[in-house]
Amino acid sequence: MIGYIIRRVLYAVPILIGVCLFTFVLFYLTTSPQDLARRNLSAKNPTPQQIKDWEHTHGYDQPKWKQFVRTTEGLFLFRFGKSDGVGGQRIITRIKQSWLPSFEIASLSFIASLLVNLTAALVIAYFRGTYFDSAATTLCVIMMSITYLLYIIVGQYTLGRLMRITPVGGYLPGWQSLHFIMLPVVVAVVAGFASDTRLYRTFILDEINQDYVRTARAKGISESRVLFIHVLKNAAVPVITNTVSAIPGLFLGSVLLENFFNIPGLGNYLVDAINNQDFAVVRANVFIGALVTIIGFIMTDVGYALADPRVRLE
Repeated sequence: MIGYIIRRVLYAVPILIGVCLFTFVLFYLTTSPQDLARRNLSAKNPTPQQIKDWEHTHGYDQPKWKQFVRTTEGLFLFRFGKSDGVGGQRIITRIKQSWLPSFEIASLSFIASLLVNLTAALVIAYFRGTYFDSAATTLCVIMMSITYLLYIIVGQYTLGRLMRITPVGGYLPGWQSLHFIMLPVVVAVVAGFASDTRLYRTFILDEINQDYVRTARAKGISESRVLFIHVLKNAAVPVITNTVSAIPGLFLGSVLLENFFNIPGLGNYLVDAINNQDFAVVRANVFIGALVTIIGFIMTDVGYALADPRVRLE
């Protein structure tokens, strides 16, 4: 397994370089350093000399290949440099300030969603073929047709304004953060309930039709024990596959949630950078996102081997 992980890490290097190259080329196709300078300089009508000084300060006056090598090397060494915006704040400083709110929301949403959705899928599968199964499946289809934004609006109105259980937005550090992130977590769990529950139900029903389930029933094992112990264990592999998509969000945050609830996380930081055309910040966030995604896929493969002894990592 160690050898497999080392090979995957080595394979990740050219992928990350490709991501950096794609981001670099896309930047020069959509804008130019001169446009960035005019946008971020404090002067309303900067002179050509001021623009040249800004380009020199941020390294945009170098040949493009040198810019790419310099920035890519910095990304791999986690030296993200300074923001292209006014003030030139160090990117790593802002990331250190913003990662905790994103991680709190994403990790609690991830754990709560996994427990709620998997439990619901097991219960629906237990009553398969009944009216309860049909009603639950219909409800999931209806919930899947509702846009994510509507869940946010309804959550803010009912829990925030009408019932006044949680604040509508904002964030405070420490233990007070739990009061502010409760509503975003509830919205995230409810919004993702239908699709994940239906998917897990499908995985579980596929396992129920396997021969080992018939053998367990023939031995007199109760249906609930077969479902919640034997079937759940063997359905772990597809469940692990589905949960890997949530791993980048644990570190990068949710753009929609953080923006609408005014939470100073990495997702909100990325939105501000895109709006301000802050290429340095966007480049750093894209690199971190690609890196975390690759790590997530490696963890998924390792999870396969741990969940199913038949899986071998060659």
